[in-house]
Formats: sequence, C-alpha cells, structure tokens
Amino acid sequence: MVWMPHPGTGIKLCHSGDVESTKLEATMNEVTMIGVDLAKSVFQAHGATAVGEPVFRKKLSRGQFLKFLSEQQPCVVAMEACASSHYWGREILKLGHDVRLIPPIYVKPFVKRQKNDANDAEAIAEAAVRPTMRFVPVKSAEQQSRSMIFKTRDLFVRQRNSIINALRGHLMEYGIIAPPGRNFVKKLAEQIESPDCDLPSIVIELSRVHLDQLNVLTDKVVTIERRLKEESKSDPETIRLQTAPGIGPVSAMAIKAFSPPLEGFKRGRDFAAWLGLVPVQKSTGGRQVLGRTSKMGQRDIRRLLIIGAMTRIRWAIKNGPPKGSWLEQMLERKPRMLVAIALANKTARIIWAMMTKHEDYRDPIAVA
Repeated sequence: MVWMPHPGTGIKLCHSGDVESTKLEATMNEVTMIGVDLAKSVFQAHGATAVGEPVFRKKLSRGQFLKFLSEQQPCVVAMEACASSHYWGREILKLGHDVRLIPPIYVKPFVKRQKNDANDAEAIAEAAVRPTMRFVPVKSAEQQSRSMIFKTRDLFVRQRNSIINALRGHLMEYGIIAPPGRNFVKKLAEQIESPDCDLPSIVIELSRVHLDQLNVLTDKVVTIERRLKEESKSDPETIRLQTAPGIGPVSAMAIKAFSPPLEGFKRGRDFAAWLGLVPVQKSTGGRQVLGRTSKMGQRDIRRLLIIGAMTRIRWAIKNGPPKGSWLEQMLERKPRMLVAIALANKTARIIWAMMTKHEDYRDPIAVA
C-alpha cells in the first residue's frame, strides 16, 4: 500500500484500492484465536491473528479474566483440558466465544524452549489451529456432578482398602493373619473379640477404631451406590446400556458421566481406543509391532468394563461358555486377563453401536 501526499497540504490521500488494502490489513490484524493458560489466581492470555501473528500477551487476574474476554470480538478461546477448564469453558461460551479444550499431552510439543505461562499460552494457541487436533467437549454442570459421585465413591473405596491393609499389617505382628480382601475382615474382628485373645489392651482398642472406621466408610459407599442405582433407573440411556452383558447400573452411570457424546467417534474401535483398551503400537518400516494395553483413556470406564468382563469369564468357566462361541475359543488358548481385556474391547464397541443407533442389545446367539 502506497500513500501519496496531496500537493501543498501535507495531508496523505489514498485511492479506493488503498482503502480496500487498509480494510484487509485491519481484518488480518484482528484477533481470531486466544490461547489461555489457566491457573488458580493468575491467567496468561495469548492473542493471535488468523495467520498466527501475535497481537497481545496479557497477564490477567481471576477478576479481570472474564471482563477482558467480554470486551473481545467473538473468536476461538483455547485452553488445556485441566482442572477448572470445564467451568471456565461454560462461562466463556456464555460470552459468545467458541471454546476448545485440548488434552495437555497434545500441547506439550508446541512449547518452545523454556516452560512458562506465556510460552504455554502461545503453545495452546498454536495447537488449537492444527487441522488434525483433537478437542475435549465442554462438560455440563450436571455431567460433572455425576462424575463427582464416582470420584467420591472411588476415594472411599481406596480409604477402606488402606485401613484393611493397615489392620492386617498391625495384627500380623501378633500372629493374627487373614487373607487380603474385605470379605475376611470379619475373621480378624472375631479373633480380636475372642475371649482367648492375649493381645495388649491398646492393640485391641486401636483395632476397634479401625473396624469402626471401616463400618463408616462401608455405609457411605453403600449409600452412594444406592444413589447410582436409583438414577440409573430414571434415565433411558442408562436403561438401554444395562441390556448389554457385563454392564450394570454403576458401569452405565459411569459411561454417562465420563464419556463424551459417542456420535463424535467415527466407529466403535475409536471409542475402544479412547478408553485405552487397545495395544500400544511401536510399528516402524512397515512392520507392525504391538505391545501391552495402552491404558491411555478414561480410567474409570475402562476399569469397570474389565471388571464386568472378568465376571462374565468367571461365570463362563463355572457354567461353561456357549459351544463354538468366541469366548470359548479365546479361553482355550489365551490367558484369562487377556481375554477379559479383549472382551471389554468388544463391550465398548457394542456400547458405541447401541448408543449411536439408539437400540437395545441384541444377543447374536439368540438372533441366529
């Protein structure tokens, strides 16, 4: 663009073509992408144009963050899918922006040299414009509340197991042993309360404290599980999920709480891969090399599907699998745990088909 001064005035004039160029340049300088590095109190924002040119780098306090975004033209706001990201995503969506959440592992390759808030925000903005980038859907408050139920239950179960292991370890020093597991705690309690028990009084007193705490945690776990079962009976999708073998009320509610819309997966295999139920690939030079299960996906759903698969396998071993079935052939030549993972993979693909086609489970043996 060339500016020509008007003779004798010193005022610069421009032709109509120059005006169009000026508008185009202004458009190119508009912020179309804002990368945000989230934190508790201080946020770092990186604004960029459509071609990736930096426009601003700002450090914002928690109170300034939403106010600053409300003053910006509607654009793409990208963040890492980390703690509080879904809350901020919902709030930013209300301002008219397009929110994109990126898994942190996909942002790491775009960080240049030193890691700091400014570089992280810039890396997020660059990662978000990649055409093959994968994003995390923003969860609703209701969906997050369901996931909190599972996280709370998981916490109480881990605390209960920790207390059981501690009690077993303490009593082992006095010659009282029991197999691991919650089902054998009653055996420990009977030996502690036995009239012939020669344990020191302080050991008996503290063991009772452990047992009381176990009862409290067990009651809380039972209450949460009862709540899950009640909610699973009121939702049509969780009712449909429970028609599949190996899917109970807890598993159905976990799928509803943690998984994104299954329509976003192109096929059932993609959903199984998202759960981490596929082997790790280390292929090179056209040679396919597969390793152990990746475990890269959603841990809660994956664990519940494997537990459900193990239950089906135990039942099949006890009662005999259907003759000529896939399960019978796998149990004859593969280890039990490997069969459980493969069966969980099949269950994940069945879940995808049921939810995307809005159909109940159809037993292939019964149909045949």
